[in-house]
Amino acid sequence: MLVGRSVAVKRNPDNVERVSTDAVTMDKIVSLCRRRGFVFPSSEIYGGLGSTYDYGHYGVLTKNNIRSRWFSSMVQERDDIVALDSAVILNPLVWEASGHVEGFTDPLVDCRTCKLRFRGDRLEDSQCGRKPSKKPGETSDCDLTEARQFNLMFETSVGALVEGGSKAYLRPETAQGIFINFKNVLQLARRRPPFGIAQVGKSFRNEITPGNFLFRLREFEQMEMEFFVPPDDAERWHAYWIEARLAWYHGLGLREANLRVREHGPEERSHYSLATSDIEYLYPIGWSELEGVANRGDYDLRQHTEASGTKLEYVDPDGSRYTPFVIEPAVSIDRILLALLVDAYAEEVVEERQRTLLRLHPAVAPVKAAVLPLISKAEAGMVEPARKLYEELRRDHLVEYDDGGNIGRRYRRQDEIGTPWAFTIDDVTLEDGTVTVRDRDSLAQERLPLEGVRAWLDDALERPWSPPQQH
Repeated sequence: MLVGRSVAVKRNPDNVERVSTDAVTMDKIVSLCRRRGFVFPSSEIYGGLGSTYDYGHYGVLTKNNIRSRWFSSMVQERDDIVALDSAVILNPLVWEASGHVEGFTDPLVDCRTCKLRFRGDRLEDSQCGRKPSKKPGETSDCDLTEARQFNLMFETSVGALVEGGSKAYLRPETAQGIFINFKNVLQLARRRPPFGIAQVGKSFRNEITPGNFLFRLREFEQMEMEFFVPPDDAERWHAYWIEARLAWYHGLGLREANLRVREHGPEERSHYSLATSDIEYLYPIGWSELEGVANRGDYDLRQHTEASGTKLEYVDPDGSRYTPFVIEPAVSIDRILLALLVDAYAEEVVEERQRTLLRLHPAVAPVKAAVLPLISKAEAGMVEPARKLYEELRRDHLVEYDDGGNIGRRYRRQDEIGTPWAFTIDDVTLEDGTVTVRDRDSLAQERLPLEGVRAWLDDALERPWSPPQQH
């Protein structure tokens, strides 16, 4: 039997032409997501619904991996953060106390000519409905209304009848569900500041101008953590969480050149914020927020204390009381997924043939490995050992069996969904019990004994990984 015997690499680096990263456009990402079943427009058979999307198989798997990595880093690997899953629909008094009913608004401007609506503070990012090369208000045909405040919360009714029901809201953020449970967690989880509460869940915002694919959605999945600290320690913990979250993205394989931290000026901070910094990513639309890390002070706990009459404070063993300050790292899974897709997208010409691939970190790749019989006809004798290997690997990892089409086409298909490795059962397998393992990024190939594939994959998934561009 052969153990790890290397064979000649099929790829000649001198014959590989790489497309530069600035060639990655949003159109290419959208096309790949549609072609390979990551993301679909929602309600498509009825004409769709603006900026709402459904996730297909590979999109679901990738989001699950992102969510799992976040939860692991926030809860599993720490002693000072606990988990929570609060309701989507809360008592409407929550949103009055938090300031969302009065203050969660954007300036809305209508064009009487083209009947489109725009954010009054983002006109420079919008296109005229009649002349897309112009901005709203730049042509004589434009007839814009005065800006008026538009609340971004979706209203709903709780009760059997709309007339007799009580007005409520779909939550625009998961954070308030954490704040109103502060006392429960403090008592039942036996925590004292500094400690955090982490939550993952859907949020809803009736955006005036959603768009740019997954970047700005009306329905999105948030991952938020509220870290409660003594007031005097807030500045230090704010700096800590900015650095910790930036390091987490580096660990996901996002290139350092595409990440930066930008501090908000006083004029752009939210009403509750004492300080906010965005971790920004260089999307095809330019530098934009990936994650925000805010020092919310004691605003939320104080507001809910005053509105509910329940004291949301911490009492030291010596009897001293204080309302903790809150440090909040908040991000949308959808924006993380979009950043990963953009960062991983590559086009190459190999031996005069173009291939598109996603160089995803193996930890977030939707499929960890593919098992491919070189010849899919049963009489060739390769299907049985391939299926056996597949069944063995799937016990511990998300792997895929693929026997449709020629081997080159199957490799290309796996490249496009970001599968890091492919194990091929061929005629040599039938002779000496070895398989070929193909690396997605380098195209290097080596042979492994069948009985060693599972251990090899386990080890490969634990190895440090960085984007090939950094090598």
